[in-house]
Amino acid sequence: MYGIKNCDTVKKARAWLDARGVSYAFHDYKTAGIERERLERWCRELGWERVCNRAGTTFRNLPDADKQNLDAARAVALMLQHTSVIKRPLLEVDGRPVLGFTPDAYAQLFSSRP
Repeated sequence: MYGIKNCDTVKKARAWLDARGVSYAFHDYKTAGIERERLERWCRELGWERVCNRAGTTFRNLPDADKQNLDAARAVALMLQHTSVIKRPLLEVDGRPVLGFTPDAYAQLFSSRP
């Protein structure tokens, strides 16, 4: 799981996984950053528009020049510089990125796993 330790949604997702005995490794963007290649792959597979959290406080507080004319390359550069702009949590399950958390989506995702 990729996210930020203090994010409420990440806390809920981790609690859900812990309560069901689902093992996972946690990668905190704030302390460990994120590899460009991984972030670019997520943006290709999910769309940079979904991966970049433009509704969050961090994004809203950025200078207007940083927020304008975003495309995939500029969004990746922005997310590398300001990791709080990456939506979270993001799980990689069988090499596939799964963005966000809802109990129903996680239940469906993990009910089909051995």
